[in-house]
Amino acid sequence: MNPPDDVYTHGHAESVLRSHRWRTAENSAAYLLPRLHEDARVLDVGCGPGTITVDLARIVAAGSVVGIDRSEEVVDEARATARRAGVTNVELRVGDVYALDHDDASFDVVHAHQVLQHLSDPVAALREMGRVCTPEGLVAVRDSDYAAFTWWPAVPELDAWLDLYRAVARGNDAEPDAGRQLKGWALAAGLEVVSSTAGTWCFSTPEDVAWWGGMWADRIVASAMADQARERGLATDEELQRLAEGWRRWAGSSYAWFVVLHGELLCSPAGVQAPTDANGATTRR
Repeated sequence: MNPPDDVYTHGHAESVLRSHRWRTAENSAAYLLPRLHEDARVLDVGCGPGTITVDLARIVAAGSVVGIDRSEEVVDEARATARRAGVTNVELRVGDVYALDHDDASFDVVHAHQVLQHLSDPVAALREMGRVCTPEGLVAVRDSDYAAFTWWPAVPELDAWLDLYRAVARGNDAEPDAGRQLKGWALAAGLEVVSSTAGTWCFSTPEDVAWWGGMWADRIVASAMADQARERGLATDEELQRLAEGWRRWAGSSYAWFVVLHGELLCSPAGVQAPTDANGATTRR
């Protein structure tokens, strides 16, 4: 059976990659870092422009990291990120989380940041991530939970933005409120939960507020999400511009504060069973 052909809600517009390039292992994978060993073999699923991937490669300096993403263009940017950083223990390639091109038990850590929320079958993805992880290794996932985002001051356009985003994402059979569901998905995939925690991004300094608000003001009018909203009749150009102005108004407030909640999960793949065909033979690569 072919893997799902999922739609990535955000796409790879400059406004989206601006956010992805900001991410580091420290601000986006702190829950995992104490578990990493210098000689670990790591798979980074959905590596994007490679900023987290390269950080992980530095940490496992005696080990290796493979970063995969569905977009060839984004993988090319990740390769450029690695070259600029002078990191050589990293390999970056196009790949699909539903059909990983690796043998069973190939990695000590299989990591995905902000990936499962965009998938139509996150349980299948977790099962595949568990397949390529060693029995004593870890599957590590972190996903935001849009319904739990909170901010001040109250700006009606931000409420409308959140409703629109969740509608667009769900139109792609994705789950924008993924953070709260990670534990359940992992158990359904046959993984054993090692730890289930939460983490946040908080945008409060004038610089962070200006960056976050400006990024979303651009993103709401010029990204794949904006295109999908227009195409599906969920918002007009005028309505999207109104949301962008709301973001700018929020960012212009001296009171501005915004928190993004994430679910964080470390799992053992020990319970994952290989899928079989009708004759009982394993169908794993």
